[in-house]
Amino acid sequence: MRKAIAIILAAFVCIAAVAAGGASEDSNTYKIGFIGPLTGDNANYGIRCSNAAKLAISEINAAGGIDGKQLELIAEDSEGTVDKALASYEKLAYSDNVCAIVGPVFTSPALAVAQRCQEDGIVMISPSATHKDVTAQPASNPEGLNYVFRTVPSDALQSDVAAHYFYEVMGYRNLASLYAMNDYSQGLALGMKDTFEKLGGKVVAEETCMVGDKDFRTQLTQIRSANPEAIYIPNYTVEDAQILEQAAQLGITVPFLSSDGFSDPEIYNLAPDYTDGVIYVGPAQAEASTILSDFQAAYGAMYNGDAPDSFATNSYDATYIIAGALDRAGSADRQLIRDEVAATKDFQGANGTLNFAENGDLVASQGVYHVDGITPSYVGSFQIVDGHIVQVD
Repeated sequence: MRKAIAIILAAFVCIAAVAAGGASEDSNTYKIGFIGPLTGDNANYGIRCSNAAKLAISEINAAGGIDGKQLELIAEDSEGTVDKALASYEKLAYSDNVCAIVGPVFTSPALAVAQRCQEDGIVMISPSATHKDVTAQPASNPEGLNYVFRTVPSDALQSDVAAHYFYEVMGYRNLASLYAMNDYSQGLALGMKDTFEKLGGKVVAEETCMVGDKDFRTQLTQIRSANPEAIYIPNYTVEDAQILEQAAQLGITVPFLSSDGFSDPEIYNLAPDYTDGVIYVGPAQAEASTILSDFQAAYGAMYNGDAPDSFATNSYDATYIIAGALDRAGSADRQLIRDEVAATKDFQGANGTLNFAENGDLVASQGVYHVDGITPSYVGSFQIVDGHIVQVD
């Protein structure tokens, strides 16, 4: 009988530890999860974000960790799919018992995992999932608290700034779009179209593709016949590279416009002869700071000279925000960590001063970039004020 009682008590203790999340009383580590594509066509996004999180954790551990405990990053490969992301979440939340999650990296996986984080009460901070609905998941946990945050601006802001910039600054009145049928690309394309047409413009051709498609000639031929002034391609790197190359082969010479997916440096490896002149909207360029330069130098030193993209920088900041919340909470209790993340004020990160809105969105501007050959040049940072675009730096 005593043995049976002991077994029951031991099981109860394990269940309680899982509910608290992150670290048990006798653990020497705080576990943080990561979800992103580490293999596949778009692995470059996930690898850079994962590497940035690892760098942040190595720096924190080298400085003594949190309350004498070391941080451990458990990175899971979503392969960029919803099913794999949910399987990764199950492992991290229930088997590894992480106290918080950096990611997911892509929008569709983030939408699915955000719902689970809200239900289970586990903080997630995505460095790159931009769809407006990521932070609109119902707070379905018993306490009704928001557990979903991001260190990247929402698509709602990006598509508004893009539409206003194309219409008001560049003077376009007729655009075409070619976008993948996923939450990220479709959300940006439809959001831009809605605002652009409200301003008085017209999207004269709207073509779609599937992620993984390799041939875009049919869509590009249809677009060419509509005679647009420019073509908007808010996609991930692999699709955009092939679209640009095939457009050149078809003799299409109108300008191309894109989104924050174009900020990945891999585009210049995949399509170096076709990126010149592209205008894209993405995260505002971080102000020069010691934090940013130190991060860039440390990242390059750790990863054989590779340069972090904007999403990697966001991931680095997200990891430090979680670590700071852990430090202030004084434990791996998931709700206490959430409370401290939500209370983050004027966080000084590699991307500058960061604050969260009540719904978990990043309070931010959007940057506009012009590609000269294979070098993106920063045009400036923009916001929408009283229905018009305003440059703020």
